Amino acid sequence: MAETTLTITHAGGLHLRAAARFVQTAAQFASAVRLRNASRPGAPVLDAKSLLGIMQSGVAQGQQVWISAEGPDADAALEALRLLVEHDFEGS
Repeated sequence: MAETTLTITHAGGLHLRAAARFVQTAAQFASAVRLRNASRPGAPVLDAKSLLGIMQSGVAQGQQVWISAEGPDADAALEALRLLVEHDFEGS
């Protein structure tokens, strides 16, 4: 399993459009991808391929997310999601 922690710098956090881009990117990979709002103690681990799940995370600007991927393309999935976050959901 591969994992990383990233800080969301986008002004809207993981609002609908950013969440949709995140889900679309995660869905391109065969690996299981999970996300947790690392800035909220006790936050659940959510399916990163579920728009509803990502919206439930409540990630705001400046908060950290923990992302994990497990499967044949786990490293590629995390790299694509890292680039998406670093480019404020505008593409890589």
